[in-house]
Amino acid sequence: MKNLVTVVVAYLFGMLLPLSASAEGPESMSSIRVTGASTVAANPDRAQVDVGVVTQAPQSQNAVSQNARTFNAVMVALRKAFGPRADIKALSYSLNPDYQYHPSGGAPTITGYTATNVVRVTLDDLARIGDVIDTATQAGANRVPSIQFALRDEESVRTQALREAAVRARAEADSLAMALGLKVNRILSVEENGPIMVPMRQVAFARAAESSAATQIQPGSIEVNANVTLTVEVSPR
Repeated sequence: MKNLVTVVVAYLFGMLLPLSASAEGPESMSSIRVTGASTVAANPDRAQVDVGVVTQAPQSQNAVSQNARTFNAVMVALRKAFGPRADIKALSYSLNPDYQYHPSGGAPTITGYTATNVVRVTLDDLARIGDVIDTATQAGANRVPSIQFALRDEESVRTQALREAAVRARAEADSLAMALGLKVNRILSVEENGPIMVPMRQVAFARAAESSAATQIQPGSIEVNANVTLTVEVSPR
């Protein structure tokens, strides 16, 4: 991102340096400050699907062993469905006691234990997101804590948003200066805020009522917001 800011600044300075050669001294310098904003929307082309196995048992070792058996079955099923080269990684594991709290107060009582094991599957084929969920749940998974969408080439979208914001900021400076009977001599400073990735607007997640039907996932778009603030030197026309 720093490289992009450097390129934009260098380009604009290259255009304006000849004008600044005749500018007045710093003691009489006048300036205006403007901000340009840009939003670029893009369709995601990468997904991270987290599926998990949650087991409960009165004894911790039973919760752990039951979880391990089911989780191993889920991993085998995912590897079989998506191949040995698929990006499938264990994400998190936890074992926690379950408490019963008494209305009269006092120390809570441990009633059992809950083991949770989560695996993350990363896909570039978004049409197969439902396959991940269906394969995992059929093998015993009982939790889908997260589906995250991303862009494989985030940098190009960020660059576009920042470039558009910089161009709009410069256009704002020119328009404001003209309205005030001034001219822009040179850029004094550039401040960049973002680009910021904004989660998609909507995700349609429909689990079929019939177990034989496939789960359908329809992602929305990802937005990247950028703001560029310019401080420019101005003088009378």
